Parts: sequence; C-alpha cells; structure tokens
Amino acid sequence: MSAWRGVRASLRAARGLFRGTPRRAWPCGHAPPNRSLSAGTALRNDFFKELETQLAAARRKASDALPGSSWSPFETNPNLPPERADIVVVGGGVVGWSIAYWLKQKERVREGVRVLVVEKDLTYSQASTVLSAGGIRQQFSLPENIHLSLASAHFMRNINEHLGVLNEDPVDLQFNHSGYLFLASEKAAHIMEENCSTQRKAGAEVSLLSPDQLRAKFPWMNTDGVALASYGLENEGWFDPWTLLNAFRRKAISMGAIQCCGEVTDLKFTTKRILTSNGDEVNLRRIKSVKVQMPGSLEYQPVECGIVVNAAGASSARLTEMLGVGHGGDAAATRLPVEPRKRYVYVVHCPDGPGLDTPFVIDYSGVYFRREGLGGNYIAGTSPEEGEEPDASNLEVDHQFFEDKVWPSLAHRVPAFEKLKVTSAWAGFYDYNTFDQNAIIGTHPLVANMYLATGFSGHGLQQAPAAGRSVAELILDGNFTTLDLSGLGFRRILAREPLLERNIV
Repeated sequence: MSAWRGVRASLRAARGLFRGTPRRAWPCGHAPPNRSLSAGTALRNDFFKELETQLAAARRKASDALPGSSWSPFETNPNLPPERADIVVVGGGVVGWSIAYWLKQKERVREGVRVLVVEKDLTYSQASTVLSAGGIRQQFSLPENIHLSLASAHFMRNINEHLGVLNEDPVDLQFNHSGYLFLASEKAAHIMEENCSTQRKAGAEVSLLSPDQLRAKFPWMNTDGVALASYGLENEGWFDPWTLLNAFRRKAISMGAIQCCGEVTDLKFTTKRILTSNGDEVNLRRIKSVKVQMPGSLEYQPVECGIVVNAAGASSARLTEMLGVGHGGDAAATRLPVEPRKRYVYVVHCPDGPGLDTPFVIDYSGVYFRREGLGGNYIAGTSPEEGEEPDASNLEVDHQFFEDKVWPSLAHRVPAFEKLKVTSAWAGFYDYNTFDQNAIIGTHPLVANMYLATGFSGHGLQQAPAAGRSVAELILDGNFTTLDLSGLGFRRILAREPLLERNIV
C-alpha cells in the first residue's frame, strides 16, 4: 500500500511539472527571451526514473500479496503456535516431552507427524518435574508400575543412545545407583514379602534383609520396630530431574517437535449422540481445535488438530472440564479424578550423618530421606494424612510440619539426625489421582481424540520414559506394543474398579 501511495504522490508532482507556468503576453514586436531546456529535461528524466522505481516496487508488493505468498500486511507474533498440528500435547513437563520425543521417534516419514507441545511456564518454577525428589524404584506392588519404572531405568542407563544430540554435550543425569530401602513393621512384613515376590517375577532385583542383616550393612541405623527390609540391588536410586526434562525437550525439538509457551484456555469440539452396550445414550466428543493463550497478553491462537494429549499434570482435570466432562447425570458426569496435592521437601545438614552408601530410605512411618550430594547434606519429607492435606493454592512451605511430622521419625531411625539442621526447603505438586493413586494412561472413552497421561501421584518423573513410549504406541500403532498398560486406562474409573498400589510414598 505504501508503494502505491508513493506512485500517486509522484503523479501529483508530475502534473505540476508538465503544467508549467502561466502563458505571459509580451509587447508587440518583442520576442520572449531564449531559455535553456537542459534543466527541464534533466528534471523530467529524474521523475521518470523515480516513477519507474516506485512502479517496480508496487508490482513486487502486489505479487507478494498473491495467494501462496508468505507476505502479509499485518505483523505476526513469532511466538504464536502454528495454526494446525497433527498432535497437540498439553503440558511440557517430563511426561509431555517424553511423549513428543517418542512420537517423533516412531514417525515413519521425517516430519510426517507435526507435534506441538504447549507449556504455560517455560521457567518451570512450579513444575512437578523439577520440584520432585528425583527418585526411581521398582519396589511397587502392581506389575504395571514395576514394568514402567524398570523400562524407564533401562532407558536412563543408556540415555545418550536415545537422547544424545549431534554436536551437543552428552546427557549426564547424575544417576546415583544407591537403591531404595523400605522398612516394614511386624504388622506389614507379610505384605513386603508378597510385594517382593511380585517385583522379582517382573524382573526387579530386590533383596530382603532381616534386622540383623540391616544393622550389619547400615550400622548407623536404629532397627527398633523393624521386622523386615527390602533393598533394591540395581536400577534404583535418584537422578537430576531438570536434566532429564531438558534432555527430552532438546531431543524432541531437534527432531522437529514444536514448542509453544502458552496456556490452553478453551477447546472447540463436536458432539455425537451414541448408544453404549448397556443401551445408555452418551455424548461422544471430538476436539476440533485448541485455543492457546499467549502469556501476559490478550493474544491467542486457535490450533486445529487431530489429536490432543492431556499431559497437563495437576491441571489436567480442568482440560476435560472444558469439554463438559465431569458434569451432568450420565457417564459424562465421571470427572478426571486428578488434583494438585502439595508436598514439602526439606534439605538438612548433618555432618555426622550416614555416608556415601546411604540408600533412599523409606521408613514404615512414611518418612523418607536420601543423601543430597556430599558434605553431610540430605533431603527428607513425608506425605500428610488424608485429612491434613495442606493448601494447594500456593507453594509456601510449612516448617512446623518438619518439626512435628518428619524430624521425630528421622531422629528415631538415625540417631545422628538428632543434631541435624534444616538449611532450605521447597514445595511441589503431585498430580494426585484421588481414585487409586495410579497413573491414568490411554484414551478417554468420552472424547474420541483425547489421550491421557496424568495422575501419576508422585511417580511421573521416574515412569516418564516408558509412559511416553506407551502413549506414542497407542496413538501411532493403535495399541500398546511393549508394555500392556490397559489396566491403567480411564475405564477402570468409569467401572469404579480401582487398582490399589500398596507402596505409595
């Protein structure tokens, strides 16, 4: 448009140039003086050159505006997501980026699957991933949980074969293989034996220790009240959560996944009335697009998509509520039972505390601790009782909780901890499954194109590599091919059939 304005301005100037000065009457017998035409000719030549330049610019601008051109008269925000994507992953934590990585890893044609990952806070200041204790274990009671963590441990042991990027530094998870040590009272010893049998059948290396064996191996421990202990011999310990998250994100982006900083605030969808096998009528929803709101702005971008993966962690229930799921009187009234639960992690210093052989200890009281680096530093915590859940609207730390609930058990189990000092603390959120404290992985039966990977209840970090692969298999292959996780689907919630995990920390 500016080019055409320039042309019109030049034409207006030309009219003045050619119009010249008014004709003047000279006295009879007198001729007008001779004038040189050189100045006028040069002026006209300059005009035509300028006019031709402006016309050429206008022609280029008009050509750029034709269909198929990338030119637009409006300025665009480079941070906006694309208008279309094959798969939108909502939630850029470690689970979301694991799914994105596996989707790109499994695509049959390079750039064959356009994957968009939407995360509202790229600083991850409140993300469950980076605020966790960073542990990984196979000491669960459910085979699904054991297999998930065992497969994830194998992935992490060979992480650079999977997540290494050409010309980038190798991934160093700082994986400490000190194992987990669970302590059981006389009342729960038989449950520990049953769990150990299940774990061994699933391929986990776990040893049972008597109190005498426990004292011989860990002389710094008071074994009063301990009837039995189970000790992970390999593939258990802890690692750096931030490194794993960034490794997945870096690799997925290098393979073509798209990252967007924004928040999904609305979903456009269609509904279809169908009959269930029981003869009940329900509305089956299909998502057409997601509305991505830019941070700190009124600007947003609708993104048309074929599939939405709900990996939004503690906020995942809100996403399904946008579809009207969790309201009404039919099956749609079954809400996604995931909510944020706040957990405290305390960093303590004790110069005379347990040494380098210290495992990740889980006392039968529920209190845990592990070594944090060198120099007598440890992290510790416990989950509150069901009726004492703290306010989850913020991440403030309750230091009295440590004095009342954590320290007494620590000092009883490790006498040296009588002299510990709290040096810092933080709080993070569990994406807590209130139904049975286990992950919800699979399709949503009431939303045709939504896949779920949420509700891990504190196990998301350690199970992310295997869970991401399983979700990618379900999307691209149509079923689980490496691990059968069908038992973790949403249908158990509709059927009111919980999977009870007995080793919850």
